[in-house]
Amino acid sequence: MLISPSADGIDRGDLRLYYLRNRNRSAELFAIVDPAAYYERPIDLRLPFVFYEGHLPAFSFNKFVREALGGPSIDAHLEKLFERGIDPDDAETAQTLVKKPWPQRRRVGEFAAACDGAVLDGFAHADIGPGAAQAAYTILEHEELHHETLLYLIHRLPLGRKRTTGRARAFVEREPIATGRVTVAAGIATLGVKRDAIAFAWDNEFEEQRVAVPAFEIDVNNVTNAQWLAFVRDGGPVPSFWIERDGDYKLLGQFEELPLPLTWPVYVTQAQAAAYAAWRGTHLPTEAQYHRAAFGTPEGTERAFPWGDDAPTSKHGNFDFRRYDPEPVGIVEAGKSAWGVYDLVGNGWEWTRTEFGPLPGFAPMPSYPEYSADFFDGKHYVCKGASPVTSRSLVRRSFRNWYRADYPYVYATFRTVN
Repeated sequence: MLISPSADGIDRGDLRLYYLRNRNRSAELFAIVDPAAYYERPIDLRLPFVFYEGHLPAFSFNKFVREALGGPSIDAHLEKLFERGIDPDDAETAQTLVKKPWPQRRRVGEFAAACDGAVLDGFAHADIGPGAAQAAYTILEHEELHHETLLYLIHRLPLGRKRTTGRARAFVEREPIATGRVTVAAGIATLGVKRDAIAFAWDNEFEEQRVAVPAFEIDVNNVTNAQWLAFVRDGGPVPSFWIERDGDYKLLGQFEELPLPLTWPVYVTQAQAAAYAAWRGTHLPTEAQYHRAAFGTPEGTERAFPWGDDAPTSKHGNFDFRRYDPEPVGIVEAGKSAWGVYDLVGNGWEWTRTEFGPLPGFAPMPSYPEYSADFFDGKHYVCKGASPVTSRSLVRRSFRNWYRADYPYVYATFRTVN
């Protein structure tokens, strides 16, 4: 959602609507979880659901009201308890971080309501200068990012522990419009964005960098479950989204188990994707190669999106909660790039072989200085594009996502290059 400028640089009504839309979606997602699972951790490397229900309003209050506007505290204990999540290397480390006396859900709800009221009051009445404006954008996109990470946890909750009535989607198989590989000519890929060219971006998106990319070949479509199955039969690893039962494989969807959809993209870790690429005698693309394939053109220009300059809508791909699960690869004609490459935005994040690190000119953002810098550690890799449950607000050329190479819960697929 774009925020329109006003006399003081930001539209207060748009801020309110954006925030409420986010909070409503958060409530819808938490409503999927059986209340009996509120204190459970479906993923050992993450905190229980109670943390995330408190974290989203606490983060918004802490960053916008308390830090940017200098407002008074609501509940210092809960503000600290829900301040920040964890990103441990292993489950044993995570276990030492989650043994906390979590509050009752009613208290979390009362705290969340107080945070929401303070944030909305700030949107309506506070002096929103440049620092507060950055904090406002930060909390809005932060909640959208957490919608996706929250769904990683919900996905791993047993089907009997979540409310799935009416949510299952019909199983769909369909052949792609095009197959094979295409050649992307040598040219320039523009990574990042100029600071004065956008109302808000995360610190790892700055500063703009132009990279010369030699010609390369790239898969028209993402690697499918059918292609990965051949790898499994030759000794490759079984993805964490697959379920082996009675000598056959099924797929764990968000709300149902499915016969393995052979034409859907496979969701795997970056390390698994790299192993598959090596098995095929290829490579994962670099971040710059992804940009060249997604936004470059044979004429030498660059587009805002793979399909052109039109704002992203549901006709361009499987993102922004069009579905909770993937769909067959290569069927969205309106979303293909100038080179004829499909699904570069939507249907799954795209793994690259580029380590997550700063672009030239990087500086930690005042509203959230640890957002990126804490992960410039050589253990995380850049993802580009979007998944089915990525907000359309994040579908911008400069946006960079990242995960550990062995993190198995991400809605991330890949394609290969030569």
